[in-house]
Amino acid sequence: MFIETESTPNPATLKFLPGREVMGVGRGTADFTDPAEAAIRSPLAERIFRVGDVARVFLGDDFITVTKAGAADWQGLKPRVLGAIMEHFLSGAPVLEGLEDQAEEDFDPADAEVVEQIKELLDTRVRPAVAGDGGDIIFRGYRDGIVRLHMQGACAGCPSSRATLKHGVENMLRHYVPEVVAVEQVEF
Repeated sequence: MFIETESTPNPATLKFLPGREVMGVGRGTADFTDPAEAAIRSPLAERIFRVGDVARVFLGDDFITVTKAGAADWQGLKPRVLGAIMEHFLSGAPVLEGLEDQAEEDFDPADAEVVEQIKELLDTRVRPAVAGDGGDIIFRGYRDGIVRLHMQGACAGCPSSRATLKHGVENMLRHYVPEVVAVEQVEF
């Protein structure tokens, strides 16, 4: 099994491409910052956390992003993560146990048409680019012209994620959806 790796805009995060489906297209994503939660929900994420020096594991369609803890060095950590990913896929264990809990989206039903426009733009223009960098962006709500988004994977904690949201995503949404006045990053 050959696993490719790519750097991401977040220097603490690497993207691993196992050459096969991880979550699968259209099945969502999973983001783990807690080894205990990973142990309950994802055999793959649990195995990666067990190598040590791992702060976050994000599972995408066909990739895995891993964020190193503190001062850990990729030179020593990368081979251990590659080994854990390879062991997992060779074992035949599932990637995820059960379904990802989805947080409620907060918006006024009267704004449903605007929300659909926002979601379509996110799905077609933003998410593919963000996935290319090893992350995801999730719609969490829309009220009073403010779109609330949650960054996952390599994008969470990336030094440039706030600038991307404000200058890239916010400007695009404001251009195509005049009702949007601002974009905010939320953590849940």
